[in-house]
Amino acid sequence: MTTIQRKIITTDKAPIPTVPLSQAVQMNNILYISGQLGMNPDGSLVDGFEAQTRLALENIGHILKAAGASFKNVQKMTVLLQDISQFPQMNKIYAEFFTQPYPARTAYQVAQLPKAGGLIEIEAIAVLGEVVDVQ
Repeated sequence: MTTIQRKIITTDKAPIPTVPLSQAVQMNNILYISGQLGMNPDGSLVDGFEAQTRLALENIGHILKAAGASFKNVQKMTVLLQDISQFPQMNKIYAEFFTQPYPARTAYQVAQLPKAGGLIEIEAIAVLGEVVDVQ
């Protein structure tokens, strides 16, 4: 039977969960990052959709760095929006963090996010190691 190594990834540069979940779980060379809101490390939400989007992505960046990775390692993103009409604004900010080839991504509108006032939540799946793009 193959042994799979699991490591919990945590950084104090992103909000520490107050509910039963990990910021990220590394399974061999795959990193699963829990949904990130636009929250400061102290758990306070920033005001406004664009600020929340940017901070959620910055939090993902901090977690990636703690795992020895970067945005280039991200292969799949899931975005939860409280208002799908803000999808274009999210894409504009998203493009500040990613270049082509972009990771796969799914976006949904949801009725409510887990923290009152939350407007966006983003989760990621990344691979660890050197990523080489081929044609």
